[in-house]
Parts: sequence; structure tokens; C-alpha cells
Amino acid sequence: MLIQCGAAPLTLAIIYMMASFRLPVDYWSVAVVQGLLAAGLTWKLGLAVWWRAIQLLFPAALLAAQALRLPPWLFLAVFLLLLGWYWSTFRTQVPYYPSTPAVWDAVRQVLPPPAADGRPLRVIDIGSGLGGLVLYLARQRPDAECSGIELAPLPWLLSRLRAAAGGSRARFTLGDYERLDFGRYDLVFAYLSPAAMAGLWRKAAAEMRPGAMLASYEFAIDARAPDRTIRATEAEDALYIWYF
Repeated sequence: MLIQCGAAPLTLAIIYMMASFRLPVDYWSVAVVQGLLAAGLTWKLGLAVWWRAIQLLFPAALLAAQALRLPPWLFLAVFLLLLGWYWSTFRTQVPYYPSTPAVWDAVRQVLPPPAADGRPLRVIDIGSGLGGLVLYLARQRPDAECSGIELAPLPWLLSRLRAAAGGSRARFTLGDYERLDFGRYDLVFAYLSPAAMAGLWRKAAAEMRPGAMLASYEFAIDARAPDRTIRATEAEDALYIWYF
């Protein structure tokens, strides 16, 4: 939105010049100029490629929505849906990244065997999304306490419903993993983003106990090379493992 606002004054100047030269000007031409300028600012600021397409098409999408005369409640519903799905992505810089069944099975294979003393293995997925990994591990390892924590309310609710519908022992918590004590777990799994990895490592290094494992799919940690790297399939990104 800030980029669109930043492009607006230059858009007005260009449209004024077009009108001065008696070039045809209408709402669609304004949308095209605004979109091009916003996309150019996005490129200049070094944002991801998909943001350029979003900024380019945003003004035209507004005009199309107005032409369709969509009811106002629909915009509110879409906003609430996106809010519930992404929540504080702007702060954490961790968007929704779903892992795949191949990754889930790779995590299963690195889990230690059941403890001889009967102590349950404790596993947590931080940023558990829809809960696929946690539900899978709960099925495959009945001896383990499998849990997930998710900051966004809608994915958390859906994961809770999936667990309840399937009668799973998996547990899901709504909250921020930064408030957890990693010392309680034998395995902490993360599929976050490059922006979160430095903070994740500081927390793990300070709290995880000897014998525990930190697993990160796709994103490595600059401060320490992984002790083990696994590729679930040739097409998959790496699963990085650190032992404490």
C-alpha cells in the first residue's frame, strides 16, 4: 500500500501531461500508469518478483472490482480470511510454507528409537501450519508426544479440527514459538524463512539440551554448519539437522 501511495503523485503528474498533449485519458489509463510505476518502485526496492506482478495488477483489479459491483461485505470477508491465515507475517517474515509427505518421512527416519525407560519422545513443529507433519508423526510413532505451535489462528484451527476428526493424539497450540522452552523437546522442526533463522539458532543454542535435535527444512543457519543434511527426494530441498 505504501508503494502504491508513493507512486500516486507521479501518476497524477504523468496523467496531467498526457491530458495537456490531448492524449486519451480514462480510469483504465490511470490504472495502467499507476501499476507500471508501482511495479517499477517494487523492482527498485528489491522486493520479490511476485510483488512486481501484484503491484502492477492492483490498480486494474480495483477498477474491475468496482465494475463488478461486488458487495462490500465480500471485501471484509476476504480481508478477515487473509488476516486469519497470515496473521503477523509482516512481523515474523515467515509466510505459510507447507512441507511435503517426503519431508515428513525424512523427519521420521531421523527420530531416535523408543526410550528403554519408557520416557516419551517429545517432538514439536514450530510454525505447524495445517499440521501435516505433526499428524503424520503421531500416526507413525505412538510412543512420541507430537505437537505443533502456530501463530496464525486459521491454520491452527484447521489443524485442531483435523486432529479431532481423525482421533489423533497430536496436539496443537495457538501462539508464538519464541515463548516456548526448547529444552522440553527431543526434536524441534522448523520450516520458517531465511529472516528467522538467526533468531531460531540463538534460541536453540541457549535452550536445547544435550541429545536433542534441531531440524530445518530448506533454510540453513549461517552461524553453524549442519551436522547432517538429508534430501528426501531429488526434487526436494535439503533437510538440515543439528545435534546438541
